Amino acid sequence: MMLVRKKPVICEARIAEHTEYIETLEGTMKANIGDYIITGIKGEQWPVKSDIFKRTYEVI
Repeated sequence: MMLVRKKPVICEARIAEHTEYIETLEGTMKANIGDYIITGIKGEQWPVKSDIFKRTYEVI
């Protein structure tokens, strides 16, 4: 077994200003006010809770 690190990928993000339902690759997901909505390199979107976003993403 080996240790690996995921390559950094730049994505777009915005903060939900109201409750939204997002169509993701895994189906419809709910984004609450204050959640971040990430858009990936292929246009896919997914919501991320604010505390998780702050631990795992870096604003550039």
